[in-house]
Amino acid sequence: MDLKQIHELIKIINKSNIGEISIEDKDGKVTIKQKEEPPVTIAPQPQVYNVPAPAHSVSVAMNPPAPKAETVEEAPAPKADSLVTIKSPMIGTFYRRSSPDKPNMVDIGSEITPGSVVCIIEAMKLFNEIESEISGKIVKILVEDASPVEYDQPLFLVEPA
Repeated sequence: MDLKQIHELIKIINKSNIGEISIEDKDGKVTIKQKEEPPVTIAPQPQVYNVPAPAHSVSVAMNPPAPKAETVEEAPAPKADSLVTIKSPMIGTFYRRSSPDKPNMVDIGSEITPGSVVCIIEAMKLFNEIESEISGKIVKILVEDASPVEYDQPLFLVEPA
C-alpha cells in the first residue's frame, strides 16, 4: 500500500463507525484504530416536552446568526427543587417568537397550560412548535433567542401550578 491509499483509508474510517481495521498485502500489514473516547455520564432530569424525538438523529453543522444585544430574562427564583425543566426535543435553532414582527410566545411570569406553545425550534428548514406538558409559570428562560440548541438542552424553568 502506498501512503495515499493509507490516507484514504484513514478518512473512510474517521467517517464511519468502524473501530479498527487491519489490511495485509504483499508489502506489509496496516492496522488503523479509532480513538476511543471515555463514556460521558449525565444524571437524568425530568423531561417535559410534547414533540416526539426523531427516529434517527443527524448532526448538521450550523452557522449561528450573530448574537443580538437581547439578554436572557430572569425573575426572582423560587426553590430550585420545585421547578420543572422544559427541554429541547431536537437539535436546531431556538426562537421565542413565530416571526420577527410578532411578540414572544412566553416571557418571565407567563402562565402556561398543557398544549401551550412556548417556543419554536427550526430544524432543517422545518419550524417545530414546542408545547408545554404542564401547567405553571415561566420563571427563567435559559436560551438566547435565535441561538442553536442541542437535543435535551434545558430551555425554560417552570414553577408548576
